[in-house]
Amino acid sequence: MAKKAKGNRIQVIMECTEHKASGMPGTSRYITTKNRKNTSERLELKKYNPVLKKVTVHKEIK
Repeated sequence: MAKKAKGNRIQVIMECTEHKASGMPGTSRYITTKNRKNTSERLELKKYNPVLKKVTVHKEIK
């Protein structure tokens, strides 16, 4: 999962919202970093989902 960082940058896990809602098996997740000082709210990015074969919205989890 996300490891403890010494500075303001932390690792976050992004999960596909459309894939989760569709009920299909498997999941699409990405790991990225964010600056917790500048971005205190949860991230939302458009990323490619290889199972659905299209670009979907991925939200930060945990």
